[in-house]
Amino acid sequence: METLRLLRDYFPTAVYTGKCLVFISEEWRVELTEHRDNDFSRTSDQAPVIRVRIFKKALNGEFVPGFYEDFQLPSLGELAEEVEKYVQLAIGTNLRENVE
Repeated sequence: METLRLLRDYFPTAVYTGKCLVFISEEWRVELTEHRDNDFSRTSDQAPVIRVRIFKKALNGEFVPGFYEDFQLPSLGELAEEVEKYVQLAIGTNLRENVE
């Protein structure tokens, strides 16, 4: 969860729930979750997997899961840039400003 805490500083509009980072608006919900590989034969220095899930609000008002992508980049800056680019292309807005 350390990576999510660090990403929270990069994305000022995100809310950290203790298990994920959430960006929410009237039309979209974006969740970032951190996953570690449970393969104990690998070194612990390996970067965690950050899963980005995109939800779209349905006509009934519920957020429906759309698609997701996993990111595993060792540099926090590069990770944040690629996540931002992915979400911006997926929903058409910038995470650093607001999700609308």
